[in-house]
Amino acid sequence: MSFHSTAAQLVTLAAEGEEHGGNHESLNPLFVGGGAFLALLLLLWITTRFNRDR
Repeated sequence: MSFHSTAAQLVTLAAEGEEHGGNHESLNPLFVGGGAFLALLLLLWITTRFNRDR
């Protein structure tokens, strides 16, 4: 595959995705963002518990 044909396929794929809006009906952005934030806070807390050398 050449670079040009690959780029053309990606543009076509991206244009098809715009028709549906990109969001799934059952996904609430606030819930997904809040869950990701809580998961990152949990990972931060775990990391700081193991870093006892300070």
